[in-house]
Amino acid sequence: MKTFHKILFTAVAFAIVVTFGFISTASAEYPDKPVRYIIPFGPGGESDITARFQEPFFKEKFGQNLVIEYKPGGGGAVGWAQLNTMKGDGYVIMGTNLPHIIIKPLQKDVGFTTDDITNVYMFHYTPDAICVIDASPFKTVQDLIDFAKKNPGKVIFSGSGKGTANHLAQVNFDGMAGIKTTYVAFKGTGASVTALLGKQVTAEWGYTTVPAKYDGIRMLAVAMEKRHPVFPDVPTFRELGFDLVSGAYRGIAVPKSTPEDIRKKLAGMIDEINHDPAFIKKMEDNGFAMLNAPYGAKVDAFMAKQKKIISQAAKNAGIIK
Repeated sequence: MKTFHKILFTAVAFAIVVTFGFISTASAEYPDKPVRYIIPFGPGGESDITARFQEPFFKEKFGQNLVIEYKPGGGGAVGWAQLNTMKGDGYVIMGTNLPHIIIKPLQKDVGFTTDDITNVYMFHYTPDAICVIDASPFKTVQDLIDFAKKNPGKVIFSGSGKGTANHLAQVNFDGMAGIKTTYVAFKGTGASVTALLGKQVTAEWGYTTVPAKYDGIRMLAVAMEKRHPVFPDVPTFRELGFDLVSGAYRGIAVPKSTPEDIRKKLAGMIDEINHDPAFIKKMEDNGFAMLNAPYGAKVDAFMAKQKKIISQAAKNAGIIK
């Protein structure tokens, strides 16, 4: 009987060692196959563009492909609602976007809450900016404010939609500057820029990516902590006395069932890409701004701060109650 128990104990111990050894090895070797990178929007948008910027760096550094897929619908809500039903093995990741993942669940039941989204890294943003055509009589933000104070509601801004980063920036800035302007929501940044270039509006609440892509447009100010390296002559709102740092923030999330060690390893991989000088240059040359908020305390603090700012701005805009 003792011999039987000894054999049984040895077998169980061996099984435990093999099991935990396998898990450890699997984690150490991650990734050992392509990773699905789901964009919850259609192709061609900035979420797609930045994912494609990340793709070759991921392949070069970690030897595996990022397979970019699209799951559009509901302004991202369709994809985010399905995220936690997907396999949490590290081989499914999904793009996230602020303010969308904060505002949409506050407006109605969209199948997920903000806290359902497990962000492993917030890696960049497109800063909000006031854009005008080159021929605009407004040379500075103060020019625009002076006109708006004398002509309430007559400064008409185009923007990329209702409840977007552009819209919230307009609401916040109007309050800070003590002015009343009119915001017209267009379907996407491209349509918003077309309205500006066609002189259908006075100015645009756009992004730093707009003058990086389109000729004939200049910015009056950018919503960044420091000036954008590609646009060193454009002041920040803070320099002008307005505490406005905002934009469309993007990151990467995983299903909640993804193990902690895989979450941390994936965050470290994205962090390595985000600090690569060649990647930084590519992003900044295209008008993006870098952000480094990895999984853990940093991303938690970032999300807590943004939830407070964004939800208050959405209330001020009448988007949520």
